[in-house]
Amino acid sequence: MDRLEGKRALITGGTSGIGLETARQFLAEGASVAITGSKAETLEAARAGLGRDVVAIRADAGDVAGQRAVADAVREAFGGLDVLFVNAGVAEFRPLEAWDEAGFDRSLAVNLKGPFFLVQALLPLLANPASIVLNTSINAHIGMPASSVYAATKAGLLSLARTLSGELLGRGVRVNAVSPGPIATPLHGKIGMTEADIAGLVGQIPLGRRGDPREVAAAVVFLASDEGAFTVGSELVIDGGMSNL
Repeated sequence: MDRLEGKRALITGGTSGIGLETARQFLAEGASVAITGSKAETLEAARAGLGRDVVAIRADAGDVAGQRAVADAVREAFGGLDVLFVNAGVAEFRPLEAWDEAGFDRSLAVNLKGPFFLVQALLPLLANPASIVLNTSINAHIGMPASSVYAATKAGLLSLARTLSGELLGRGVRVNAVSPGPIATPLHGKIGMTEADIAGLVGQIPLGRRGDPREVAAAVVFLASDEGAFTVGSELVIDGGMSNL
């Protein structure tokens, strides 16, 4: 298993869930890996579990200046970058009348503005060829109640997979997206979902279960590797049929 042998990779939000599993699979495929996280204790726990060779960078995904600091840390660690997986994000669900400007701005900063300026900051480091994978969501496609802000940020990120592909392809940089449906990660607990809520969500998935983080990570490995060299500006939907059937 050496599909990423010799590649230098950055995974944002790499301390849990999809990001952590992707880091595991990248390492197994031979990549050198850096992860970001916002909390020192979870970042250190992730690095301890992944191995001391992993570069751990503490960063707020929504802070523009912080994205430049991430780029500086990557330059110091690797000198350049072959793969970027933009995974860090915030999922906040509220009915329309419950939103305020501060919450709106925070979701926009973490899910869209921060990733945009991270790509900008990393641009001088990106190899030719290089691969960028954006973690979006099927919420960009479906009208789920209380998801208005989250869905809008993910739709914006999905749009970047196309527009940045068009802009960066001449530099040898491919940009693609993965769009997961409900995945069995700590996220559902963090947003206050009960077991009954989760059961109701599963009832909407034609395959009859939530996805496994390994299934999303495997798609990211494909897009990051040379096997995905002809895949550009595309979206891989990983949702058990929820958005299509």
